Amino acid sequence: MRETTPVLLWVRRDLRLSDHPALAQAAASGRPVIPVFIQDFSVDGLGAAPKWRLGLGLGHHQAALMAAGSRLILRSGPAREVLEALIGETGAGAVYWMRAYDPAGVERDAQVKTALRDRGVDAQSFAGHLMFEPWTVQTGAGGFYKVYTPFWKAVKDRDVPEPLPRPGRIAAPDHWPASEALDDWDLGAGMQRGAEVVRPFVRLGEDAAQARLGAFMTHKVSGYVDTRNLPAVDGTSGLSENLSLGEITPHQCWHAGIRARQAGKAGAETFLKELVWREFAYHLMWHTPRILSDNWKADWDAFPWNEDPRRAEVRAWQQGRTGIRFVDAAMRELYVTGRMHNRGRMIVGSYLTKHLLSHWRIGQKWFEQTLIDWDPASNAMGWQWAAGSGPDAAPFFRVFNPVTQLEKFDPDHAYADRWIAEGAVKLSEDAQRYFDAIPKSWNMAAQDPYPQPIVDVAEGRKRALNAYENRDF
Repeated sequence: MRETTPVLLWVRRDLRLSDHPALAQAAASGRPVIPVFIQDFSVDGLGAAPKWRLGLGLGHHQAALMAAGSRLILRSGPAREVLEALIGETGAGAVYWMRAYDPAGVERDAQVKTALRDRGVDAQSFAGHLMFEPWTVQTGAGGFYKVYTPFWKAVKDRDVPEPLPRPGRIAAPDHWPASEALDDWDLGAGMQRGAEVVRPFVRLGEDAAQARLGAFMTHKVSGYVDTRNLPAVDGTSGLSENLSLGEITPHQCWHAGIRARQAGKAGAETFLKELVWREFAYHLMWHTPRILSDNWKADWDAFPWNEDPRRAEVRAWQQGRTGIRFVDAAMRELYVTGRMHNRGRMIVGSYLTKHLLSHWRIGQKWFEQTLIDWDPASNAMGWQWAAGSGPDAAPFFRVFNPVTQLEKFDPDHAYADRWIAEGAVKLSEDAQRYFDAIPKSWNMAAQDPYPQPIVDVAEGRKRALNAYENRDF
């Protein structure tokens, strides 16, 4: 293979230039680098909000590459066929990419790597979406971890590689292959009128992610232990949006957290634990991929959850019309911003699976449609944790009371008042935005009366515990 043959850089959920091992390796070779993004099944299967957010990220990344003297080539089709076609068009002798960990992605990548190597192409995958490769973290008995705390203890003192800088130069080919147009992909079609509402809440691209991290470490991390539980306070990093598309890496976040801890900032270790919680989700997805679609604890297959997503109670939950203010505020925050405060995620998850006795997959699929920070591993583990069917030491009988939780974490009702319009003395702008974003077919208006609870909180808890106590397993 001549050193002048191009390298195809297969871009996926790694929309950045810094701390990018595959790009760094390609650029260091001195050979022409041709970045390519492929619209394959992994894109086609995305829900409305994450697909729209991906489209925004791709557009921004295109501009970043152009500023660096490069381009992003867009192609559609099965990844292997697209890459083989590009190799034929460009004479590329190598294909580099960042590793995937979901079962479908792993299978695709293995097939691509085998096929390319069989034809003499240098096909390499690189770590970087995670700090700790799932197969490298083992219990004393050589198995995988099933509980978070031992997992944290196993990795907390491991060395995490220092983030890589942006390449000084990305060599361009003499001739660029043809590219499809991003606008023609229409990745935002599913958002409809909601796109205009959610867009101001997006923090787009690598530079914005780094600014977000810097602001958090400077102004927020010291109080993070307390403020991360207060939904009315801007006390979290917000980095899940950028981590989901690789606009920032966990390595960059980790080292910033380590520096903050060394500086004596009180919330730094809690932030590090949250990064490891994300790693734990991927650890479980790798070792037990059933977590994405089936009960992680198989005996929960016999639990009498209702699996009908068309029920009136489920629709009320989706619309933020349950009559429970914490639940409704969180569901409306999701529709307006594309994200939801972590305390809210726990509350709405517990309410759906316990008070409404609905299957966690209903919630999982709704979040797949509505989250701009959607992540397959974190979403699945979060829902199973809330439902009691996942890796949790305190399972189903932990039923959050959404009324007392609101009093505890939103005592001034600032969060609820920000997102709920009905009955408000002074209508907030964000509460009105909800009605600007939702489908017109929902036939909802800010002037509607606020609903009575669809399920009494005490009665819902009692019903959930009865179902648990009378289970058949």
